[in-house]
Amino acid sequence: MLEKLTDVPTGVEAIRAVGTVSKHDYQTVFEPLVDQARREGRRLRFLYEIGTEFEGFTTGAAWEDARLGLRSLRLLDGCALVSDIEWVRQSVRLVEFWMPCPVRVFGNDERDEALAWLNSLPEGPGVEHRLIAESGVIVVEIHRPLRAQDFEALAETADTWLETHETLHGLVIHTREFPGWENVAGLLHHIQFVRDHHRKIGKVALVADSKLASLAPHLVNHFINAEVKKFDYDEFDDALAWAANSSN
Repeated sequence: MLEKLTDVPTGVEAIRAVGTVSKHDYQTVFEPLVDQARREGRRLRFLYEIGTEFEGFTTGAAWEDARLGLRSLRLLDGCALVSDIEWVRQSVRLVEFWMPCPVRVFGNDERDEALAWLNSLPEGPGVEHRLIAESGVIVVEIHRPLRAQDFEALAETADTWLETHETLHGLVIHTREFPGWENVAGLLHHIQFVRDHHRKIGKVALVADSKLASLAPHLVNHFINAEVKKFDYDEFDDALAWAANSSN
């Protein structure tokens, strides 16, 4: 089974594998953690403990672990495995190079070090976003240079909504100033997000200081099917109402 752990610092999610882990365990313990983070537009720092009580995975659990792992990759700021089981430790080391976030393996007696490492990871993304489900609008807050992971997480939220809806009613972009991109990967993922979603968004509201009219080409010039409107930074509520209202 999987147990959700509560004896961890704020900002860290943790689960422990005990006995035999089944597909049902992943669906009832791990999947809700990922879904809640996606709905809230936040990223995850994840601790996974596999101790001496662990006996193995069922076939269904192994598949569910892979499926949910792929779904959650875009949301991860870092992942720490705590285990003394050698085959588990080696399996993680084989894939950690390919992970889009930092991954480290710790022994059972290094749990405190694992938590300290997760807490030491760089704070927050350049983009924070949240989905307002009742209005079908995603709100994007830009604070720092944009990273590839920010657009991956944004795409995950948008795509999850679009699985059951034809379009997003709106996208509200809220920022005082455009900080640019962290690197080329951030720019390329920005372009990819626009390419994949510009036909599926009804309205784009740019909520920024009036002096930043030049920001618009950076963020919305490829949303060719969307209605685009500029608002002052302090007109966020008006922008949100406009983006949510499909009749105006």
